[in-house]
Amino acid sequence: GINVWCAAGKGTFGTTALVRRVQKVQLDKLVAHTTILLPQLGAGGVAAHKVQKATGFKVKYGPIRAHALPLFLNNGLQASEENRRIQFTLRDRLVLPPVELVASSPAILLTIAAVSHRRPGLRPRGVPAVLAGVVLFPVLLPALPTKDYSTKGLFLGLVQALPFGYTESNSATVWTAVLWMLPSLLLMPPVTAYLSLHFTGSTPYP
Repeated sequence: GINVWCAAGKGTFGTTALVRRVQKVQLDKLVAHTTILLPQLGAGGVAAHKVQKATGFKVKYGPIRAHALPLFLNNGLQASEENRRIQFTLRDRLVLPPVELVASSPAILLTIAAVSHRRPGLRPRGVPAVLAGVVLFPVLLPALPTKDYSTKGLFLGLVQALPFGYTESNSATVWTAVLWMLPSLLLMPPVTAYLSLHFTGSTPYP
């Protein structure tokens, strides 16, 4: 399968691709009806009237969730209002971190191995920055300020870098402590912000 919502936005799941596929397989000779059922989240890339004009098939959009398809079909291709709206709840957001953790695990392990080899006992800054972007970001998404994912991630990275940098500063003077914190404040937030952007194709959150 594909992420139709993301693909529709990029133009890879759209009117032209759909028309080309229908014509290539000669769908009118394979089925007795003239209706194409599409995922609702792919509607942004499809002009239904153009598809019907080019192929003769009428486009109908299914419910948001796949588990609602049997009810949708039994109701004569009619979806309830509940099945037309998507709610990005905490439960939905908790599905995302394991996928990102698997993808990020090589970078985390390499960072730990490299830092431990050079200076045993030194804590790698990259690990908490990665975990903040991969785990904390989707969990705290609605509570983070600003609307853009990049600035949301930057804010979260800054917040988690402050205590990390503070614990590394063993100086009694304020300015020396600030200098000790600078590496964490400069290096960690961009990592978190970058990983936060990965979720733009995985969520309907505005």
